[in-house]
Amino acid sequence: MYLLGYDIGSSSVKASLVDAQSGACVASASYPKTEAPIKAVQPGWAEQNPDDWWSYLKAATADILAQSHAAKADVKAVGISYQMHGLVCVDKDLRPLRDAIIWCDSRAVPYGQRAFQELGSERCLSHLLNSPGNFTASKLAWVRENEPDVFNKIYKVMLPGDYIALRLSGTAVTTVSGLSEGMMWDFQEERPAQFLLDYYGIPAELLADRVPTFGLQGQMSASAAAELGLQAGTPITYRAGDQPNNALSLNVFEPGEAATTAGTSGVVYGVLGRVGYDPQSRVNTFAHVNHTPEAVRLGVLLCINGTGILNSWMHRNVAPDLSYPAMNDIAAQAPIGSDGLSILPFGNGAERVLCDREVGASIHGINFNRHKQAHLLRAAQEGIVFSFAYGMEVMKQMGMNLQTIRAGKANMFLSPIFRDTLAGVTGATIELCDTDGSVGAARGAGMGAGIYADHNEAFATLKKLQVIEPDAKNQAAYRETYERWSSVLGNIAGN
Repeated sequence: MYLLGYDIGSSSVKASLVDAQSGACVASASYPKTEAPIKAVQPGWAEQNPDDWWSYLKAATADILAQSHAAKADVKAVGISYQMHGLVCVDKDLRPLRDAIIWCDSRAVPYGQRAFQELGSERCLSHLLNSPGNFTASKLAWVRENEPDVFNKIYKVMLPGDYIALRLSGTAVTTVSGLSEGMMWDFQEERPAQFLLDYYGIPAELLADRVPTFGLQGQMSASAAAELGLQAGTPITYRAGDQPNNALSLNVFEPGEAATTAGTSGVVYGVLGRVGYDPQSRVNTFAHVNHTPEAVRLGVLLCINGTGILNSWMHRNVAPDLSYPAMNDIAAQAPIGSDGLSILPFGNGAERVLCDREVGASIHGINFNRHKQAHLLRAAQEGIVFSFAYGMEVMKQMGMNLQTIRAGKANMFLSPIFRDTLAGVTGATIELCDTDGSVGAARGAGMGAGIYADHNEAFATLKKLQVIEPDAKNQAAYRETYERWSSVLGNIAGN
């Protein structure tokens, strides 16, 4: 008995087939093999053809079925993870009216800013838990104003994962979690955010009907099954945006738990057990996969643009002849605190956690007679960790006490200095696990299909590769170093 998970990214679509009993991934594949194109017709725009996602999904499905030789009748449920905040508009024939406006497109920023000002920050934050920002509703407002011919033909608007589910089932539906990430869910009223839709001139009937995040969301149509080599009627039982799904993949469901990634940019996604928001909107808050009005579970998302990109810059410019493991070994020769050297990692654009200011990356306290390559390499990693810790203090102000942080063993989490510093400065236990988004989506499908009784059963086989506990004897040194770093940031950013 197998579970099928799809992860619809902006770079590729990944499919994984998971044995429901053992939890083992028996086959996985990604398409395209080179990075998927993103159309940028104008500066700041980013679009993709939704039908390309379907083509990639078909190719990845054919690959995993060939690898596994699984019988189509043995695939019992399908789950979907997807790139968040995108906009797909379909007509009455359920075909896209235009290319999807994806997450990294910034054309709608002025629309969200104007709505925030005119509707009022308190109203937006208390009902949406965020500024309308550059999210899906604001993207749709841009279409209404700039492409009225397209807007007038829209039958339904949806997120990328909703569109893939539509192609699988022929049914247009969405979830509360999805509506919340698009700024179209009112947490005070527990219904679509009518006040924002009215402000933007968006008819509520353009929103798809709602289905639970876990449960029957549709069944695979005969035509889709024929295209994919699967069985008609196979249930689609789970979908979520990539960050909530990453948290699910790491078995992060309850308050006090967090999932994190640290690639080019970095994310900490923690679970909050009450309705709340940051008054300065430095972090974003969405309905988590297991949120209900009776048992509030909100995902608070901290994003830092300048994380692994700083480490790769160091690799290119400070240690071009070293591998990343060798860089870690060299960095370990410097003491905690890098002998007074501090590096701010914010060189990859404006940072939301800094109230959308662009303060740049910078090196502070360098002494030409004392500091060497090792100090620079260590200070860079410490600075990345401290940017996480800085954002986590915002999350703490919202009432989050993050005691467990889970991540895949990849990217910056391959570095012992990074892991130990994060545990040391936050006091949290770091758990590194063997999973990814498409495998998580498959496990989520098992929950939605009732194959697993709950998330504890679904993730009982999740393999922990390593556990890092805070080092009590060095915690004071980590905190002292962090306070120095924070003081530097305060002087630069005016905090």
